[in-house]
Amino acid sequence: MASPRLLRRCLFAALSAALAGSAAVGPAGAAPADVSAAPAVAAVSTFSDTFDGPAGAAVDPAKWQTETGDNVNNHERQYYTAGNRNAALDGQGHLVITARRENPAGYQCWYGTCQYTSARLNTSGKFAAQYGHVEARMKIPRGQGMWPAFWMLGDDIGQVGWPDSGEIDVMENVGFEPSTVHGTIHGPGYSGSGGIGAGYTLPGGQAFADAFHTFAVDWAPDSITWSVDGNVYERRTPADLGGKTWVFNKPFFLILNLAVGGYWPGDPDGSTAFPAQLVVDSVSVTTSDSPTGGAIRGLAGKCVDVAGANPANGTPVQLYDCNGTAAQRWTVGPDGTLRALGKCLDVTGNATADGSTVQLWDCTGGPNQKWALSPANDIVNPQADKCLDVTGNNAANGTRLQIWTCTGGANQKWTVG
Repeated sequence: MASPRLLRRCLFAALSAALAGSAAVGPAGAAPADVSAAPAVAAVSTFSDTFDGPAGAAVDPAKWQTETGDNVNNHERQYYTAGNRNAALDGQGHLVITARRENPAGYQCWYGTCQYTSARLNTSGKFAAQYGHVEARMKIPRGQGMWPAFWMLGDDIGQVGWPDSGEIDVMENVGFEPSTVHGTIHGPGYSGSGGIGAGYTLPGGQAFADAFHTFAVDWAPDSITWSVDGNVYERRTPADLGGKTWVFNKPFFLILNLAVGGYWPGDPDGSTAFPAQLVVDSVSVTTSDSPTGGAIRGLAGKCVDVAGANPANGTPVQLYDCNGTAAQRWTVGPDGTLRALGKCLDVTGNATADGSTVQLWDCTGGPNQKWALSPANDIVNPQADKCLDVTGNNAANGTRLQIWTCTGGANQKWTVG
């Protein structure tokens, strides 16, 4: 929110039960890719909270701390309370942050006696990450004046202050835009209303308050990419700052809150229903403690690479000397996708034939973007029952990758991490 205010070795998700019985068909004498025996592994999660616990319990104090007080900087109207009155588990695997029109303890705000209470949680001093896939699955409230957010602040805010610390807003919503959320970065010279961002709007007049949605960023050196339910809608790099300083290559901590009122959303009015609830199903961060983590190495020790580090749809995915750039950092999505530069490894045209090339494309959830790692170190597209393959067994830089019947050859073997 505009105020002062992660891939260790990525392994690929095992196939779903619906696909577990399939086996790749190889030529006579070749061992099939035994994806049905793939271990149930996924990307290592350095932070995860699924909010399991009894109804009414507070959040895990080993992961979260609760902030208290008001916020004059944005002219918000709520007082953030301690304890579990405004932030509690519901007993069904959710954290519920509740904004209420009340003031049982006589809290004082910047404008006088507070009219509302709510909650704000952060991981400062408990968890911070530098790079990775950061996501929360949530259902936001509706109503004029509501301002839910999932965001991050630079871990050095206590030393350098805001906005020099940097701020990454993974998701913000203002109640007068029920169908739209925003992703924004703030830093020195581009803070507050000058933040650099974009919005994502649900199709067909749907409202975010009607269902759970997954809000995420894929964050790499000099690159942040935003998505909603896997749909990429924004990517920012230092080139977007007009010469201003990029302050996002360092650790950040997480924040969840539900504000009431403020400069941006405006105040609640007679149409606003209270209590209002931000329901959080899960928060996770998948990250790396290595500057070259997330590489996928294959033939001749070379890496799976997005040609020219170009995030455009249709960019070829190739073999290239490992160089540690974002074009070679791959994360695994919770749906079995492989992601770089905020997009997915995709079999071109949803094809299944030998020789079908692979490319970078917006994440769609389609079967041509699903991958599994077999015990034999094959990367398999289950729909095609074929392996990720270096065309022609050619180890030269720039050789295009494709899918091919699994042969057990060296041009189909991959080391992750």
